[in-house]
Amino acid sequence: MQVFTHIKSTAIPLPIEDVDTDQIIPARFLKATTRAGFGENLFRDWRFDQNDQKKDGFVLNNPTYQGEILIAGKNFGCGSSREHAAWALMDYGFKVVVSSFFADIFKGNALNNGLLTIVIPPTFLNAIFEAIEENPKATFTVSLKEQFIQIDSSGKKAVFDINPYKKTCLLKGYDDIDYLLSRKEAIEAFESQQIIF
Repeated sequence: MQVFTHIKSTAIPLPIEDVDTDQIIPARFLKATTRAGFGENLFRDWRFDQNDQKKDGFVLNNPTYQGEILIAGKNFGCGSSREHAAWALMDYGFKVVVSSFFADIFKGNALNNGLLTIVIPPTFLNAIFEAIEENPKATFTVSLKEQFIQIDSSGKKAVFDINPYKKTCLLKGYDDIDYLLSRKEAIEAFESQQIIF
C-alpha cells in the first residue's frame, strides 16, 4: 500500500444518502481477479446510460468538480460486503472518502486497502458541501497524523477517530502482512522465550 500522511485537495460532492456497494460498483463488473481497472466502472449506472454515453447530470461527469476526496452522504457503502467497492474508488483516484456514517464492512475494507474513511458530524459535513457549492475549487486538508479535516478557506476543522492499528498501517503503507513482517524480530524473540513441553 502507499504511505498516507496528509493530503490537500479539491473535493467531489456526492450528497446522496444510503449509497450501497452495488451502486458504487455493480455486480456484473466483479469478474476480474486483480484490483486494477475497477475505476472505469465506478458508479457505472449513474455515470453512463444504456448506450454507454456519459450522463450530463452526474457529478463525476462534470469537469467543474475534481479532486482526490469524495464527500458523501450518510450511510455510504451499505449493502453487500464486496471489497471491490473500495478498489473501484481507489482505482478512480480517490484517496479519502468523507461522510457522517459508513457501513462497518465497507469502512473496514477501505482502510485495509489504503483508502482513508473519515467520519465527521453532520453539521460539518453540510459545511463542506456548502463550501464546495460556493466554490468548486475550494481545497480541503486532511492530516492523518493529527486526525483532522480542514476547510481551507475558513480554517474550520473537524477531528476524526481512527483505529490506532489502521492508522499505523496507513502511515507506514503497510497491509496486515507487512505489519507482521515489521514485527518479525519481536515475534521471534517472544517465541524463543516460550517453553516447549
